[in-house]
Amino acid sequence: MITARPSPIQPDPVPPRWQQLWRDAVRDPRELAGLLGLDPDRLGISDAAASQFALRVPRGFIARMRGGDPHDPLLRQVLPLDAEMQPSPGFSLDAVGDGPANTGTGVIRKYRGRALLVATGSCAINCRYCFRRHFPYAEQNASIGGWGDAVAAIAADPGIDEVILSGGDPWSLATAKLAALTDALAGMPHIRRLRVHTRLPVVLPERVDAELVQWLADLPWPVAVVLHANHANEFDESVDAAVARLRGAGATVLNQAVLLRGVNDSVDALAALSERGFAAGALPYYLHQLDRVQGAAHFEVSDERALELHAQLAARLSGYLVPRLVREVAGDTGKRPLATLADTKLIPAR
Repeated sequence: MITARPSPIQPDPVPPRWQQLWRDAVRDPRELAGLLGLDPDRLGISDAAASQFALRVPRGFIARMRGGDPHDPLLRQVLPLDAEMQPSPGFSLDAVGDGPANTGTGVIRKYRGRALLVATGSCAINCRYCFRRHFPYAEQNASIGGWGDAVAAIAADPGIDEVILSGGDPWSLATAKLAALTDALAGMPHIRRLRVHTRLPVVLPERVDAELVQWLADLPWPVAVVLHANHANEFDESVDAAVARLRGAGATVLNQAVLLRGVNDSVDALAALSERGFAAGALPYYLHQLDRVQGAAHFEVSDERALELHAQLAARLSGYLVPRLVREVAGDTGKRPLATLADTKLIPAR
């Protein structure tokens, strides 16, 4: 009897590198609608809004959206709508005062001891409420000229003890480019902490690869990675794994969210976000009132409703799961907390 020769063991397929997944992002609102089984003509899609601020959303993030639901909270964050083009008194191109605080080197100085580097204008996802959707990235980002002007500005100010990498999304840059920046900062004795503001571990968790993790682990400072997720459905097993890798590299992982009408403006949604993020390893940090940038007025929640929701959240969750409710006001020396019912002792601290 002739026995069949066993088939050679096939290696597991190599997953696509994050750069390829980035390139494969959906950029056509009608394609996005089709992937979710929705009629694009009934969604209020605005070609004018998409032309002004393009759609971009990774397919892995789309996979977490609910098919057939035009009100899905993840879809609402990225879909360009007619509402963006409506006149909105009180909403401006620069809602948080980035312009006056920009030093001309890609470094923004607003708060004592901190320097924010606008590392890049690129993002893996374009969120419709983005407060920098009108920012002039082409002229004002720190990577222009190989970081030279930005690094020189930080070196010249010994009062800076924390550097914040922001954007855009700083982790849209190649790890080698990030390393070039942090190598240049490493010789400055006044730098004591590094903070990274990034949405990529949530929307494209594959970005947290071995090279990035090694870069993080080798940094000479304590590092805080501030994620940005607005709804519990943004977390899945791939995001959990990415957060675990960040924590394994020694980073403190926090999450900040924006209070958004139609996305998370209920106590159930906010509580689920805090609990799901904490389960993944991200401690709730800030809950921002919407920055009043042109094109985002349809997301706004009133201060009165925000205070009510925050009080309800404090009554439901342990204190460490309740993010600080804040607003950024141009010219302030820090985020401005909104008064809460807990401050008036109507709700006991726990």
